[in-house]
Amino acid sequence: MILIAIISLGGIGALGAGLLYAASRKFEVYEDPRIAEVQEVLPGVNCGGCGKPGCPAFATACVNASTLEGLFCPVGGKDCMDKVAAILGLEAGAADPMVAVVRCNGTCAARPQINQYDGARSCTIAASLYGGETGCSFGCYSFGDCVTSCAFDAIHINPDTRLPEVIEDKCTSCGACVKACPKNIIELRKKGPKSRRVFVSCVNKDKGGIARKACANACIGCGKCVKECPFEAILLNDNLAYIDYQKCRLCRKCVGVCPTGAIHELNFPPKKEKPVAVKEETN
Repeated sequence: MILIAIISLGGIGALGAGLLYAASRKFEVYEDPRIAEVQEVLPGVNCGGCGKPGCPAFATACVNASTLEGLFCPVGGKDCMDKVAAILGLEAGAADPMVAVVRCNGTCAARPQINQYDGARSCTIAASLYGGETGCSFGCYSFGDCVTSCAFDAIHINPDTRLPEVIEDKCTSCGACVKACPKNIIELRKKGPKSRRVFVSCVNKDKGGIARKACANACIGCGKCVKECPFEAILLNDNLAYIDYQKCRLCRKCVGVCPTGAIHELNFPPKKEKPVAVKEETN
């Protein structure tokens, strides 16, 4: 009886092992070893700035793609993508360096506080409850969700203006702050030559009088910048101007005609003042 039991159990074990082996062979998932190689050269921060849910997914997408066009790691940059291209025997796609830009200039002086929020210090929570502590329902809440989301310490809240400020040298254009802002006032824009950029620092879509009453620095949708731009780089929709950085040639003509100072110019040298002609007195 003992011998029969041993033989039976051995047979059942052998049968089970055979079934497991057959199942493993049938449902085996092959993983290209290059995926691990690509993942090794990636930064590994899993920020999602590439548009994929983490570095492993991005590595898989690169290996499965026939070209790296449209695939770019903003944290690793060009050096990282050159290494990926070398592993896969492909050509690295070119991408313009990007940087996060804060499109709100509603400082404490320009946007007076009309009520006080007494709740969780979170922009997302506050945005779900009410329009904000000022008359502008489009502007920054100043609670720092963008700061918390940044893994590179590249954004901080200015204690005087209560607005986020981006540290360009630290910004990797991962887009985490863009996703964290419930008011959509942060966007990624082309860094520009010598880090020079021109953009409308406002997202208020109210009509001019209402917007100006809520914030002295608001875009009032007057359209002067649109008429002034020789490159048709400025669009006016829903009472709000927007500069297309793909068309903008950084001539800065729009900056001078904006009546509220809503258009910002960054990292440009000071404009040279034209010499005043002095008339000679004749006797």
